[in-house]
Formats: sequence, C-alpha cells, structure tokens
Amino acid sequence: MSEVDEFEELRPLLFSIAYRLLGSVSEAEDAVQETWLRFDGSATRPTSAKAFLSTVVTRISIDVLRSARVRREAYVGPWFPEPLLSDPYQDPERSVELADSVSMAALLLLERLSPPERAVFLMREVFAFEYDEIAAAVGRSEAACRQLLVRARRHMEAGRPRFAADRQERQELATRFFDALKDGDVGGLRELLAADVRMVGDGGGKAPQLAKPVMGASNVSRLLGTVFPWLIRIDVTCEQHEINGQPGAIYRDRDGKVLHIVALDILDGRIQTIRTVINPDKLGHLGPVADAWAIDREMRRARRG
Repeated sequence: MSEVDEFEELRPLLFSIAYRLLGSVSEAEDAVQETWLRFDGSATRPTSAKAFLSTVVTRISIDVLRSARVRREAYVGPWFPEPLLSDPYQDPERSVELADSVSMAALLLLERLSPPERAVFLMREVFAFEYDEIAAAVGRSEAACRQLLVRARRHMEAGRPRFAADRQERQELATRFFDALKDGDVGGLRELLAADVRMVGDGGGKAPQLAKPVMGASNVSRLLGTVFPWLIRIDVTCEQHEINGQPGAIYRDRDGKVLHIVALDILDGRIQTIRTVINPDKLGHLGPVADAWAIDREMRRARRG
C-alpha cells in the first residue's frame, strides 16, 4: 500500500479523534491535514502507520485545544461544538462508544477535562488504544496515563448522558416534535418535553440568540410555538437530520442557505435538552450560510403585519 493510500484509509479515524478533542469540524480537518504533511515529510516510514498518525494528530489537537480553551473563555454566550452530521469513522465493535462520545452532551462534558485527560479518555475508552500507544501520543508514562484515565472517568461518570437506546423511538418522537413546531402546537410540544427541559442557543454574538437558557416545559413550549411558525411563514424550511448522532434538524432560508441547527437530547420518552447553533462561523461546513439578522428582521415585520 502506498503512503497516500495508507493515510487515506486512516483519515476517518484521525478526523474522529481530532473532532472529539476539539469540538470543531474545521479545526479537526486542519489537524488531519497537518498530520499528513508530517507523515509525508517523515524521513523514515513508521512500523505502524496507525500508531504514528494517531500520535501525531493527537499531539497537534492537544496543542490546538490548549489555545482554543483560552478563546472559549472570552466566547459570547454558551459555547457548543460545531455540528457534525455524520461520523466518518465506523467500527462495529465500538459502535456504542463512538455514538455516545460524539453527542453534543458528551462533547460538552469533555470540556471539563484537561487536554491530556481528554486525550487519554478518548483514546482508551472510545478508540481502545493500548496504553503504550496512548503514552506515546500524550507524552506521559503508561502509569501516568492510567491515573489520568481514572480522573477522567470520575468526571465523565458524574454527568455522562444516557440517551434512549431505541433509535427508531427517538426519531419518531423527534418527528412529532418538529411537526408540532411547524404548526405552533404549544400543547403538543409541551407533551413531548420533560418538565425540566432546557433550551439553550449558541450565537457567539454573531447572530440573534437567546439572552439566557429557557427552562421548563411551559416556558419552552410557548417560546417555540411563538417563534418557529413565523419562520415557516417566511419560507424557512426544516430538514430533519441527525446532529452529532442525536435527532435534530437543519433549518434553511428560502434560498436553501443554512440558518441554524437544532439538536435534541431524548431520555425516557421526553426531550430533555434543546440546543440550537446559529453562529455562522460554526455552520459554514454545512453549506452556504444564511443572514440570520436579515431573517430575524423579516420575521419581526411579518409578526407586526
């Protein structure tokens, strides 16, 4: 196998590692590209391309993550990962771990970990690397990596999300939710929401966004029933799609440009959390991005009329 073919075969794995570390599609793609440059520029061919490339992409991602964490401290409003429509890496033996670890809830939980803890946890718990490979990737001893994993597990177990196992059941509930949303059916929406449901938006100060999270089934259903039907009236369309492995949708303007995404956390037959991402910087990889401010103004004019 040529060097190029070897790299392309491992590209999905490398992207999946980098995305889970960084929570950013664009930064993950950059990390994978930098990994290729180092692989291509290496004077000797490694014994194991997988071990070498995984080590390189992890080290690059840790460096990027350290600087990104500083930027996120100054971020306007809640920070969410860039939405991922499909994970390119599939492993039937790790399907549950892979699905759970890419959800927005899990990625936000990973934010509590230090970069080395995050890397060790993902490489061991999600991708099943051996400790010697993990030690090489994070630049620590195997014993130190085991200790990092213990701490990371403790943090993750304290808040790890548990989603409904039945995928079809989740999708059916999501379809009912988005139908009720389109119709402005406040009562129907309330029936689908957990009593303590939370709705949170990420606009990054670059698009209209919620001033603060909205809490409780009554408040959330009223807000949704007030806003979303008006979006439909000005030709905004809803395209149901998995977002980070969970039910969700992409909303587009009349020209097909991406306005925002909605991602749902579902547990025990109810929607627990509704997350929206409308920050245009986080939507560009999904296609041309709509002018959210212009859509907001048009919606307000329509409501006044």
